[in-house]
Amino acid sequence: MAARTSSRRVPPGGISPVLLTPFTADGALDEASFVRVVDHLVSLGVRSVMFPGFASEVLTLSDDERAVLIRLLLERAEATRDNVTVIASIPDHATLHATRWASCLVEAGAQALNVLPPHRLGPSGAAVVAHLEAVLAAAAPVPVIIQYAPAQAGTALDVATMSALASRHDNLVAIKVESQPPGPTVAALLAAEPALPSLVGHAGVQMLDALARGAVGVQPGCSFTELYLAVWERRRLGEHDAARDLHTRMLPYLSYWMQDVGLIVAAEKLIAQRRGLVDTETCRQPARLLDRSEREMVGKFCTEFAEFLPEVTR
Repeated sequence: MAARTSSRRVPPGGISPVLLTPFTADGALDEASFVRVVDHLVSLGVRSVMFPGFASEVLTLSDDERAVLIRLLLERAEATRDNVTVIASIPDHATLHATRWASCLVEAGAQALNVLPPHRLGPSGAAVVAHLEAVLAAAAPVPVIIQYAPAQAGTALDVATMSALASRHDNLVAIKVESQPPGPTVAALLAAEPALPSLVGHAGVQMLDALARGAVGVQPGCSFTELYLAVWERRRLGEHDAARDLHTRMLPYLSYWMQDVGLIVAAEKLIAQRRGLVDTETCRQPARLLDRSEREMVGKFCTEFAEFLPEVTR
C-alpha cells in the first residue's frame, strides 16, 4: 500500500550530520575548531546540520556554551549562503527550560528544531506529551522534529501518539527514528494519518533498510560525513549494490562503536583529530576512553577509507 501523502513541510533530506563539540586539551570550548567543522561540512554540500545531540556531548555543555556554539553555527551557515538548514536541538528535561530555548532559538534564526522528549526519572506518557505540546507551541511556525530514541532516552512515545501530535501541530514535520531496527517505525509513521516522514540516526547502521521503507534522511556524526554521502549518492544513482557494498564495509566499525554512545563519540573525535578537523580528541569527563585496540581500530578505519577521507587543510 502506498504511503499517504501530507501537505506539511518535509525537512531537508539526505545526510544531515550531527556536529561534535571540539574542546581544547584542558576541556574548554575550541570555537576555532567548531567553525572549521561547520565550514568543512558546508563545503561537502550537506543540506542540513544538527546541534547539539548525543554526538555533541550535549550533557557536558552549559547553557551558555550551547548558546555560543549555536550562534557561531548560525553565523557560519548564513555566511556561506549555501542554503544549509540549521537544526537546533532542545534536549532539556524541564518544560520551562525547553520552551524558553525554543523561543530563543526561533528568535536567533534557527530554521528547524529537534526536540528530545523528557525521559529522566520516568515521566508519565501524559507528561511527555504535555512537554512536547508546549515546545511545539513555543516553536511555531518553525518546523520541529521529535527525536524518538527509546534505547537512549526510554521515551514513552509511540506512533499513534506522535501522529496525534502532528494532527494538532502543523509545525511537527518529522520524527528522528532511533528505535532498533528503525524500519518498521519509519513505515508505520508514513502509513499514519497524518503521515510523518522520518530521519534515522544510530550512526546509520540500518540506514539502507530505513531508506527503502521511506526515510528521507540520515543523521550520523560528522567526522566521516564523506562516507555517508558516498553511500547516499550511489543509492541516488540507482547503484544499489555499490551502496550496499560500501555500507557493508562500514558496518563492522559502526556496529562496534555503537555499543555505547561514549564509545562512538570518542572514536569520532579521534578520527576528526587525525583528519585535521579539530585540534584535539579531548572529550569532557566523565568520558569513555579508547583502549589500545580501539585506537588501532580507528587507525584501520582511516586507512581503509582513506580515499573518502582526505586530511582537512586549515
